[in-house]
Amino acid sequence: MKLVAFTNPVSGHTALGRLNDEDRVEDLSSVVGDRTLLQTIDEWERLQPAIAAATSLPVVDVDHLRAPIPQPRRNLFAVGKNYRDHVEEFGRSGYDQPERSGALPTVPIVFTKVPSSVTGPYDAIDPHRGVTSELDYEAELAVIIGRGGRGISRQSALDHVWGYTIINDVTARDLQRDHQQWMLGKSLDTFAPMGPWAVTADEVGDPTRLVVSSTVNGEPRQHASVADLIFDIPELISVISAGIMLQSGDIIATGTPAGVGVGFTPPRFLKPSDIVECSITGMGSLRNTISGPA
Repeated sequence: MKLVAFTNPVSGHTALGRLNDEDRVEDLSSVVGDRTLLQTIDEWERLQPAIAAATSLPVVDVDHLRAPIPQPRRNLFAVGKNYRDHVEEFGRSGYDQPERSGALPTVPIVFTKVPSSVTGPYDAIDPHRGVTSELDYEAELAVIIGRGGRGISRQSALDHVWGYTIINDVTARDLQRDHQQWMLGKSLDTFAPMGPWAVTADEVGDPTRLVVSSTVNGEPRQHASVADLIFDIPELISVISAGIMLQSGDIIATGTPAGVGVGFTPPRFLKPSDIVECSITGMGSLRNTISGPA
């Protein structure tokens, strides 16, 4: 099942929709009322049968999809250096801390992005001129938690996954380097385009079969299988939940493959009017333009 958040063209309010087989948006208001996707996930065991069984839903002409979870309850969890080739390119770039350059991590590197960084799947990305001059992209598979918990084992981790979506972990590389931590350089407003829809875990099946890719102005940049993660999804859930209570609706961005701008020599940072597209198998594509004149 593919669910979207959209702006109702009549009321102007955000509503929850389901994509049909023609990728048209069906309005779920008659089933879920005014619940957001977050609230629907909270009550998924009760609401899922009704959503799945719903027929003859009104089809809405939508001109603006929002992020599936436009206002997360708390920070997004994110993982750095989780593909081997990306570890190598980041180490060569000179932007990593010298003592860690090029070395594969022995445990997941987890940081956070603040909720206000989230923006829509087709919205413009603010380049924050005067704050950063080294804007980069990172296509990532994001996990959406359904049933929360603490001390979740690897064996049961996927039972806690509600679904998946795409995130572009936009990054100010100069802030990331200069502050010697990652949250600030990755949390500026609009630095987490998300969507275009959220796909339930049962529809995705085995996430290791998914392929993550990105282009800039139509030029291929990233392409890798989720199977290539250094720390897989069960490991990430187990490590994060060891001492943190995961909650329904929490989001974990799993890391980005090689091919980011900082990995080129010289680096190929994003410029105003550049178009970044991030795609994952069967999950659609984000398509975001860097705002400002070319």
